[in-house]
This record gives sequence, C-alpha cells and structure tokens, in this order.
Amino acid sequence: MSERVVVVSAPETVEIREEVPAPAREGTFRVATLYSGVSAGTELSYVKGTNPLLSARFDTDLGLFVPGEPAQAYPVTRLGYMEVGRVTESATPAVAVDTVVAMAYGHRTGYLADPLADRWVPLPPDLDPMLGVYVAHAGPICANGLLHAAADVFGTGVRDLGDGVRGRRVAIVGAGMIGLLTAAFAIRHGADSVLVLDETSWRRDVAEALGCAVLDPAGGDPAVAVKSRWRRGPGDRGADVVFQCRGRASALRLAMRLLRPQGTVVDLAFYQGGAGELRLGEEFHHNGLSVRCAQIGRVPRGLAAAWDRERLSAETVSMLRECGAGILRHVVTAVVPFDKAPELLRDLATRMRQEVATILEC
Repeated sequence: MSERVVVVSAPETVEIREEVPAPAREGTFRVATLYSGVSAGTELSYVKGTNPLLSARFDTDLGLFVPGEPAQAYPVTRLGYMEVGRVTESATPAVAVDTVVAMAYGHRTGYLADPLADRWVPLPPDLDPMLGVYVAHAGPICANGLLHAAADVFGTGVRDLGDGVRGRRVAIVGAGMIGLLTAAFAIRHGADSVLVLDETSWRRDVAEALGCAVLDPAGGDPAVAVKSRWRRGPGDRGADVVFQCRGRASALRLAMRLLRPQGTVVDLAFYQGGAGELRLGEEFHHNGLSVRCAQIGRVPRGLAAAWDRERLSAETVSMLRECGAGILRHVVTAVVPFDKAPELLRDLATRMRQEVATILEC
C-alpha cells in the first residue's frame, strides 16, 4: 500500500504525492499517522517562498548564513514537525506494535523510523493522542522559552520551568499556537498575571478562555496601558518578562516597549523580513533591555545536560495533562482530513483562511 506525502513543489503550489513505502529492515519500526499538526510559521514560509533557507545556507560551524547558496530547493518534501502515529510493525525491541508515538517526520500517512536516528516519544495512555502533536517539537519550543526566562533569573541554578515566571507579571505578544501554549505553561507554573496581546478579537477570546487577561494593541498605546497597570516602584513599570511569539519586527518592538527597565524579551518568533521598526535607540537603549532568542535548537548555556529535549517533552506532557482539555476545546480551531492539506495550506498562506491551530487527521 502506498503512502501519501504533502509536497510543496513551488511557491503556492502544494500537492499530495504517492510514494512506495521503504521496506522494513532490522532495527526499524513503521508508523501509521493518526494526526499531523500544522505550523503556520515554518511551513507557510515554504508555501509563500519566504523561508531564508530557500536563498541561503546556514553554516553551522560559523553560525552564519551564506547568501546565494540555497540549502533547500523545491520541491520541499518534508513539511511539518508535529506528527502522532501508531506503530504497526516493529523489528526492534525499543518499541512495541500498537504503541502511540509523537514524532517529527512531516505530513505523510506513514513513516519507517530508525529509533537510533529519529526522535520518538511514547505517549501515555491517559493523554488524548490528538494532543500528542505538541509533544515532540512544538511544546518543547514553548517549554524552552520558559527555560530561557528561568535562566535569565537564575543562570545555571534553574530548578524548574517556573523559575522564570512564578509570581511574575508575564506578557505574551501573539495569540497563535506558540503564544497560547506558552501562556498555558506560564499559568501552570505560577505566573502572577498572564496578559496576551493580539489584534484579532477571536484570538483574544481564545486566550481569555484559557484563563489569560487580554489586550487589543490597536486600542490605544498598549505599552501605556500595561505600564499603567503594572508598577513595581518609581520609574519601574511594565512586564517582568515578555514572550514574543509573532514573526514581525513590529511585534518585537512592541514586546520591548512592554518591559520594565532591565527586563527581557524571550523571543520565540520566526522572522522572514527586515526589521526597520525596531528603533533600537529608544526603549531598548534607554531601559537597558535584553532580547533572548529561545529557538528549540539550543537550551540556555550550561543547562544542556539537565534539560535535554526528552525533559522538555516530559514537561509538555505534564502541561497537557493539566491544560489539554482547554487546548483541544479552544486552541485547536480546525481538524482537517489529510487529503485537504494542499487546499488548507494554500488558504492559510494567502490568508483566505485563518486558524489558531490546525491538525490534519489521517
């Protein structure tokens, strides 16, 4: 039986291709996909043609992009990183048939996995498998954001994810999937207040349903509103920490304006354009602010031994056990048949359709 794979063959050109499954070999296991989550940032950048890897190569040794040497060309055949599947065949003692696992192998109906090369997380039986789309990658992205906030306060002495938010006033810019999962983490770990800013009213409604306060950044100056509300002392107003979860330079500028002096923006966004709106000579300079990029490829320096990807996934499972019902009810706004993926991705990329979080169902 063939497997179906979602492929971006050119900008705004998405299709499903049939592939002959790779033959099983000793030490591997085969997965039949149950659900595949959609990332509106990374995936749509390939659909829109704006991903930086389409025009440059990232030199991992130098830590620099090399222009004119594309690292990725069309067709893009591995799209997506939030998959849940059931093991249908196993030739390894590492995993048994019928185990439900979270992985990151792209939008496809089946996958032959190598347990030594692929990352896989067995899902506990008490967790709804649909929530498992957040366990392998997306949830750890958000957990890593909290870990960066904790390291900003305690350095290598971090004890748990709550160290960066517990008892603190937290603002989150952007009520997309990453912003709302980060909000759920912050609430669970004892933040004094969690305020979500987003221009879209129904996204703010979702944040409210999760237990957050909300603010429309278009309804007057949001920085004035936040700093009028949150005061520590004379000349010390604003959020203790801001999680920036929207891929626009204007959103990063807003995040910096929300901070109290010497505060930190933990940046979880994926930027694909210029950054002329940042105006680094204003709040960033005069308030002595910091911006920490918290992408999943790196945990804070000095914490890698204690905080590997497995621990971040375990933290995600714990959060989903407590907050998962609300996430399924409010954050997951569409469950779409796998065969409708090309239409869905094109509509999301062209903004003909807007969702908070979308899941493909096989």
